[in-house]
Amino acid sequence: MTTAQTAPPPSMRLRELAFAAACAAALRAAARLGVPDALGDRPMTAEDLAAAVKAEARPLRRLLRTLSCYGVFAELPDGTFAHTDVSRLLREDDPNSLRAISLWCTEPWTWDAWPRLDEAVRTGRNVVEDLYGKEFFPYLNEDAPESADVFNRAMTTSSVQSARDVADFLDLSGSASVADLGGGQGHVLVSLLDKYPSLHGSLLDLPRVVENALPRLRPGGDLAERARVVPGDVRVAVPVAAEVYIIKNILEWDDDSTARTLGNVRAAGGPGARVVVIENLVDESPSMRFSTAMDLLLLLNVGGAKHTTDSMVGRLTQAGLVIDDIRPVNPYLHAFDCHVPA
Repeated sequence: MTTAQTAPPPSMRLRELAFAAACAAALRAAARLGVPDALGDRPMTAEDLAAAVKAEARPLRRLLRTLSCYGVFAELPDGTFAHTDVSRLLREDDPNSLRAISLWCTEPWTWDAWPRLDEAVRTGRNVVEDLYGKEFFPYLNEDAPESADVFNRAMTTSSVQSARDVADFLDLSGSASVADLGGGQGHVLVSLLDKYPSLHGSLLDLPRVVENALPRLRPGGDLAERARVVPGDVRVAVPVAAEVYIIKNILEWDDDSTARTLGNVRAAGGPGARVVVIENLVDESPSMRFSTAMDLLLLLNVGGAKHTTDSMVGRLTQAGLVIDDIRPVNPYLHAFDCHVPA
């Protein structure tokens, strides 16, 4: 067995890397079969698990054995399988669940796009438009609604897990209004409205997204009188006036889309408006393998990129914003606190 103490030789390591797609596919299969949810606190045989998820026992054992090699599940000496700290994150009910994100990273379109990475690197362009005849998000929402739902769940998971950190980080004590742009279902906004009882807020995102905004923000919700839900595309316009604009994890498109978005924000806010951009960075991350892989995926689907500190500073200054501070929100996110100059 390979351990940290007995690392594989280079030739074996390269073979493992070349077959890495098998690990991603196995994660997806386990999640879609519901294996992590069927496996409780006690170890189970492959036969019992297969009965629980309506699968064949022999191929399920092979799937679990493969994942066990990566620390996802553990095969015990008696042949049963048990959860690990990693496999529990694939459960739907885990408070830190990464099931939706794992599915998003392995959606069907990704298997079409990855083989064309050399083309994207050669041209600097996304490959989705050539594959499907339209831009990524129109394709997703019009032709792949199931993938769109997975994307929305993954973004919601990410927002839920980071919303409290963002609310704790941001000091809005002197502000009367805030707008969360591309804010999904509104988890960050809800956390901020809870923190500041006199604050009013707006949530702006695509129509298909905000129609599923959190009930607390919608008519009849306890925050409805202080909240406005606005359907729209920040790349087209920002029809929201606010003292503070939050832009979290959406400035990863092509440069033109990013420039248009920041220009729209600047125009909407006017002189003195505060603009807080929160992003994962590929030069300030404890998980460089994940963040750089997501960077390549962005190249494939929208022609975008994860940012370095310097590239984010460049985009913001080119858009005419003045950067007042750059600080970590948590180990994975950094905030660029800016304002629109007079």
